[in-house]
Amino acid sequence: MIPLLVVLGLIVAVIAWLVGIYNGLVGLRNQVKEAWAQVDVQLKRRFDLIPNLMETVKGYMSHERETLEAVTQARAAVSGAGGLPERMAAEGGLTQALGRLFAVAESYPDLKASTNFLALQEELASTENKISFARQFFNEAVMRLNNKVQMFPSNIVAGMFNFEQETFFEVTDETERSAPKVDFS
Repeated sequence: MIPLLVVLGLIVAVIAWLVGIYNGLVGLRNQVKEAWAQVDVQLKRRFDLIPNLMETVKGYMSHERETLEAVTQARAAVSGAGGLPERMAAEGGLTQALGRLFAVAESYPDLKASTNFLALQEELASTENKISFARQFFNEAVMRLNNKVQMFPSNIVAGMFNFEQETFFEVTDETERSAPKVDFS
């Protein structure tokens, strides 16, 4: 009777251990999804600000058609992006295009003095900060999940239930590593 109770106790302990690890993995996967949703909210906010910025800038920068088209194309690329890695790359392109737009705006004193432009610039700067923090939170959640998927003994449970590593939100274009110099003074 005692050996049967010991075996039963071990089986219950192993099952509880498996359930605990599985639930931990599910929780981490959901944190990654929630963290991406927060990034997505901020990216959408930036995405929605761009048409107003473009309308404000158009009148002043009529000779900068190429720069304006680059922003428009980058915004369209974000709209058409499929999966998460493609979306991350498209967002990086949009960030670059906006950086070039603001750099070119330096040549237009009337534009820099425009109240509407200044307000939009401030909104975008605030949004970019929020995007940065949301990306950082996303990457932390991805790291926690990836650690759990890779480390023993949770990697055994992760393999049994097809948990996979997630992709970090990283800079893929080397030119993005160096921020454009923008001076609005």
